[in-house]
Parts: sequence; C-alpha cells; structure tokens
Amino acid sequence: MKLQSDPHSGANAITGYGDGYVEINHVPYAHAVLLSSNGAISEWPIKSFGDLEEGHFAQMVDLRPELILIGTGSRQRFPKPELLKALIQAKIGFEIMDSQAACRTYNILVGEGRQVLLALIVEPA
Repeated sequence: MKLQSDPHSGANAITGYGDGYVEINHVPYAHAVLLSSNGAISEWPIKSFGDLEEGHFAQMVDLRPELILIGTGSRQRFPKPELLKALIQAKIGFEIMDSQAACRTYNILVGEGRQVLLALIVEPA
C-alpha cells in the first residue's frame, strides 16, 4: 500500500508498506527499523516478535521520544510485561499494534508534530 506524505514537513514518513517491506521516504527496507519522526532511521536487530529482549526496549528509551509505537508484525502481539519495564520506568507512553496500523498511526502523529518513535518489525514475505 502506498501512503501520501507531506513533502513540506521535513519529518521521516512511511510512504508505503506490504509483505516483507516498509518504505520510508520512498526507500524500501526489508528489515526491522527504529524510525524517529525527525532523526535517524536505524536497523533494529529483530527478525521476529520472539526475538524481543529488555535491551531492545532500553535502546528505545535512549532515543528519548515523547511516544513509542511498536509494530509487532502481521498481527498485534503483546510483549511480556517485564520487557516493557524500561519504558514504564522512563515514563514514556507506548502503543502496541500490528505493523500496518503502526505505520498509519505514525504518519498521523508526525503530521501533528509529535516526537514519535516507530519500532517496527518487518516480517519476511
């Protein structure tokens, strides 16, 4: 699916997604990413939801976002509560949803000027 972005905002935008990829600023990625609304696009060392560890959430906290969206792949799955401890202790809000919903929500929040971080699992096609 292709998404429209605001070319004047200067923020990173999801411009498309589908089986096995996400497109950020018109560049396709076939791996999990950490995407800040106005910062770097980083490869996130996650192959699947089962790979999530506490350190992955601590990595998100280090980026100091206002809000974190966690895209868990083709379906919504909730990490074990102990994995979310770093986010809770840092008092950073987070939402967990399937990856396609996370992409759409990310673009909406970026359009509102929010400092959001998208932690997105991209499952192989």
